[in-house]
Amino acid sequence: MTRAVTAQPLTREAFTAFGDVLDTDWPNHFSINNGKCERYHDLARVEATGPNARVLVSIFKATPYAFPLKLGMVERHPFGSQAFMPLSPAPFLVVVCADGPEGPGAPHAFVTAPGQGVNYRRNTWHAVLTPIGAPQDFLVVDRGGDGSNLEEFFFDAPWEVRLPEARNR
Repeated sequence: MTRAVTAQPLTREAFTAFGDVLDTDWPNHFSINNGKCERYHDLARVEATGPNARVLVSIFKATPYAFPLKLGMVERHPFGSQAFMPLSPAPFLVVVCADGPEGPGAPHAFVTAPGQGVNYRRNTWHAVLTPIGAPQDFLVVDRGGDGSNLEEFFFDAPWEVRLPEARNR
């Protein structure tokens, strides 16, 4: 039996249970640097808890997966949030699952708009970083420190994640 989910456009409303959408469609912005820069302020709640916790800023160079994606595993981070902001305007796939009594529930899949990023809340089940069609670089903000900040869950049967029809052409 194939279990499938089709990705939808990423919106704040649809993603709010899992974290924050990072983009400039945000009411909390203002001009700085003598009017030469617009600051989009406080886009995400960055979380870093646990022993010797600190916030890390990294760059990830990610390679795309084939579609439809066979989603066999999701992960979560119990001590900190994890933000991914693309360094190019290309969209990427975001897959998240609500937490259930026996592990993650059914996946929700989203395709970002060009230039959109996400911040996964602490303890949110999510798929690995998934560029669409070409390698992509990301600025990543997450937690460093002591303790194991990674949990993985392997589904009994994989989910098939499909891109919207317009993306399949």
